[in-house]
Amino acid sequence: MTVAHAMQHRRAPRMVVAALATALIGLVATPALADDLEHLQPDERNTVEIFQRYGPSVVAIEVEVRGERVDPFDRIPEGMLPREFREFFERRQQPREDSPRRQGAGSGFLVDDAGHIVTNYHVIRNALEEESVDLREGASLKLSFAEHEAVPARVVGANALYDLALLKPEDPDSIPDGAEPLPLADSDQTLVGQKTIAIGNPFGLSSTVTTGIVSGVGRDLPGIGQIEIPMIQTDAAINPGNSGGPLLNSAGEVIGVNTAIVPGGGGLTGRGGSVGVGFAVPSNLLQESLDEMEEGGLTDLTSRARLGVMVAGLQGYPEGVRERLNLPERGVMVVDVESGSPAEEAGLQGASFEVSVEGRAMPADGDVITHVNGEAVSEPRELQRLVFARRAGDAVTLTVLRDGEERKFEVELREVPREQQRRR
Repeated sequence: MTVAHAMQHRRAPRMVVAALATALIGLVATPALADDLEHLQPDERNTVEIFQRYGPSVVAIEVEVRGERVDPFDRIPEGMLPREFREFFERRQQPREDSPRRQGAGSGFLVDDAGHIVTNYHVIRNALEEESVDLREGASLKLSFAEHEAVPARVVGANALYDLALLKPEDPDSIPDGAEPLPLADSDQTLVGQKTIAIGNPFGLSSTVTTGIVSGVGRDLPGIGQIEIPMIQTDAAINPGNSGGPLLNSAGEVIGVNTAIVPGGGGLTGRGGSVGVGFAVPSNLLQESLDEMEEGGLTDLTSRARLGVMVAGLQGYPEGVRERLNLPERGVMVVDVESGSPAEEAGLQGASFEVSVEGRAMPADGDVITHVNGEAVSEPRELQRLVFARRAGDAVTLTVLRDGEERKFEVELREVPREQQRRR
């Protein structure tokens, strides 16, 4: 027997006694408070303090639809999870033979004193009527705070553009006293390398905490929401069931709403493993959407006011081409103007010819939008976001370069009726 083995044998009785004592203490003691954490390293203490304070504000969301599967792995590609892992949790999700219901799950968090809960739209969308936030027949929606029973909830409003939804428990008294609204950070100030803390309910495992860093900002992730979203990338583990939970910074502020993961190439043996790439919708987009979601209804592409233009970013133009065409380094070029649109009525002009650069046609002489209400625009998604943040009837001032001269155009935004959009 080696020295190490001998030490392990001598320690075993003490370890058993210590474990039993800890278990008994756990039956009567409350969780450790911040004053009891001095023995931890600063980073550990920070994580524990944030979880102790805001963990009770994170909810598990249960969605059931009669006769139709609401898959907890919805939107997760087949190869994203090891086959054995997926099959194990699918077996746990199997309903009883006498139950025609199917279940799905996600996370959410308390965002204000009125009892509103934020989650992802994709978590609850299969339970809703088309183009509505009303539950479809046979569907149910419940949420539960940690160590509390699940209670019925309703969808107050949703923003499909940014994959966000706002819920509220039917009984306002069901919100525990220990739950407090999570503060929202200014996500524009988020820096690569900052600490991240994700809280949620992956695979139905409630109150799970993972940590990491901000791996990137402004990431494009097709398939999330209905427009390009400048996602926050993190290596904190985000798994199915985490969707809708908060991504926090070291101050306990929400910098994003956990939304998606990118698949790894390995299996349960660890070969390949998880690539540690998760994404969150920036908190500033949530902040922009809250008032409208509180008013109720569904916000999507068919309900937004528009300019009526097709645009292209200038970042892809080679420097020599920009100089010859007298184009700025940043901005978006108007490629086409929709007939009868607010943009046409305001006098915006699209491109009339193209230049060929390495076999690629590039619009050449359209108006270049550089600012919206004084805010700089560098790429199409910025213009899209600034326009979609407004409503029909709102007027915006566009700063435009035409033939090298700066001009300003007042444009009153209008909504395109659903029926008209369907005919296109």
